[in-house]
Amino acid sequence: MHLILADMDTPNDQPFSPILSPQKAAMFENRLMKVFKHKYKIAKKQNITCWRVYDHDLPEFPFCIDLYEDKVYLAEYQRRHQMTEEQHTEWLEACVALISKYLGIANENIYIKERKRKANRNNQYEKTGDTKQYFTVTENGLKFLVNLTDYLDTGLFLDHRITRQMVRNEAGDKRVLNLFAYTGSFSVYAAAGKAASVTTIDLSKTYLQWAQDNFSINRLKNADAFHFIHADVKQYLKTLPPNSFDLVIMDPPTFSNSKRMKDILDIQRDHVELLNDVLTALPTGGKIYFSTNFTRFVIDKDNIKAAAIKDITRATTPFDFEGKLKRWCYLIVK
Repeated sequence: MHLILADMDTPNDQPFSPILSPQKAAMFENRLMKVFKHKYKIAKKQNITCWRVYDHDLPEFPFCIDLYEDKVYLAEYQRRHQMTEEQHTEWLEACVALISKYLGIANENIYIKERKRKANRNNQYEKTGDTKQYFTVTENGLKFLVNLTDYLDTGLFLDHRITRQMVRNEAGDKRVLNLFAYTGSFSVYAAAGKAASVTTIDLSKTYLQWAQDNFSINRLKNADAFHFIHADVKQYLKTLPPNSFDLVIMDPPTFSNSKRMKDILDIQRDHVELLNDVLTALPTGGKIYFSTNFTRFVIDKDNIKAAAIKDITRATTPFDFEGKLKRWCYLIVK
């Protein structure tokens, strides 16, 4: 069992009992067994090895449990409770023992992240450790490096599994642009889909290197076709001439005030400008896959200069996120 501390806003704020009674333990066991049994069958049928098992199904057990092949990423959302530090540790260890038992994962392969409250809305890719422990996992025949210790997120967003495959299916002979690319998983899918070129943009040199490493482990090497650019997306888009790209992926943070950016990014305020700048760089019929984690997001269709805007949130929701997904996804056509 590995414990990592991190910061993150949490839903609700209901206290839960400091005592893991036999009744509460049985309740958690039953729920865990039920969801795991149901989802495991689907995952096995679809040959999926990285998926979400449990997401705060019971208020008394505020966990998010993700399975990364033979490892578990367990995020505990911080709540007000009546436990001392020692009692909480004992309670958590008891919960981990149940998770280990019913998921068949060794205790030493369970990585725990305690998600605490934040005072402000900073970039979600904040570093929280420096163990440099990377593991390779497989999704749809492609390999990705994940890190379960050093960052708030792991390097592979499981909720975009379907969207990534859509991009792969669309990418053939297309000039693909991946904005706010993070670790480049969409870029890998596009390259594997025989894109004519793939350009990966991010403000973080660390994540751009991670993206290049993901290309390397998939043996995707073409210096003339695959480009990794360290840039502020808002400024980069202003430099693009018309007809630069055919297919664009844009999955920005909800809010960022990084010192490396010229301006603050607020996706609700800025999405029209960002999307119109992208549309300017597309030919007629060019497509944008646009996603945001801002749960209160409202897309301003009237001011986006597109021929069609389709909400594909439901169509891109994997089986393990049904009823739990907290993001929006749109297909926008010029």
